[in-house]
Amino acid sequence: MELERTSVQISQCAKTYPDGTQGLLPSSLDVYPGEVLALLGPSGCGKTTLLRLVAGLERVDQGGVIRFGSQEVTHVPVERRQIGMVFQHYALFPQMTVQANIGYGLRLRGASAQQLKQSVGELIDLVQLRGLEHKRPAELSGGQRQRVALARAVAVRPKVLLLDEPLTALDAKLKITLRDELADLLRRLGVTTIHVTHDQQEALAIADRLAVMRSGKIIQVGQGEELYRNPKHTFVAEFLGRINRLQRTPQDIANDSVTFAQIAVPCPSGAWPELFVRPEDIQLKPFASSQPAGLITHRSFLGDRIHYRLEVAGQVTLAAEAHRDSPYLVGERVSFTIATEHFMPCESDQ
Repeated sequence: MELERTSVQISQCAKTYPDGTQGLLPSSLDVYPGEVLALLGPSGCGKTTLLRLVAGLERVDQGGVIRFGSQEVTHVPVERRQIGMVFQHYALFPQMTVQANIGYGLRLRGASAQQLKQSVGELIDLVQLRGLEHKRPAELSGGQRQRVALARAVAVRPKVLLLDEPLTALDAKLKITLRDELADLLRRLGVTTIHVTHDQQEALAIADRLAVMRSGKIIQVGQGEELYRNPKHTFVAEFLGRINRLQRTPQDIANDSVTFAQIAVPCPSGAWPELFVRPEDIQLKPFASSQPAGLITHRSFLGDRIHYRLEVAGQVTLAAEAHRDSPYLVGERVSFTIATEHFMPCESDQ
């Protein structure tokens, strides 16, 4: 079942509520045809407000424009925008079977019995619910209910699919399984999708691109790996995983280096007062006086890896991650290396 691939263009859209609260500052964003784009950020950052503006559930402040392809939909009511939506708790009809839930929107649109049978059958196969057609939501697992909600949303062949925290209600282990299933299903459908989440791992696993938001603004847009490795803002660097903030002296800046325990380590050139490095990019080694070193003050075994904290002279405590078989223990002094390409400068804290 291949769906229409429609671009979404959001131009200078803002939302001010009657009490004067600004839910969203003027924001612009392009979503490519067939793309899965995640709106990612902490609670209250404006991501759900932006989704509701695209859906037509909220009215855009004057001056904002929303287009689906060549069609302007800024003032088109929600029921005529040709969107599909999946919410946190799926909003399935408890008295209806899986089959009836999926076909609900098609029935409202006057689909014939033959059209209903064919479309619902295709979707049941696509979301791997064959054999469960006559079950009701209460008889399904959380993952199965999520698939029913997704099938119902795409049954009406929407131009744009909107997902509002669709995995939040699931337990951690099931969420990991279903985010991979969801990513695969969205690729097979090919429908343009905007996915709201506060979960960084979920966004990285599912989306083609991420739009990171804070305080009603879009801070940076790009592919997940690009934002993780080359954040342009401090907030993006800190929100997408763990980082270490490294302080630099004027001499460091002049010498294109950063100093650990009086040992200068080469880094990218630029007048950055701070640099960032991910814990996994710090390579621990047996102590050697010629290399930067620190004292291990904390060690946590996390299954596939070990998380360390190091006290390093001239810097704040460093977080480092190593393979699960790393032998170093609390109280040991260890050396470490950081490849030049793993240092990350950030342009702004705004």
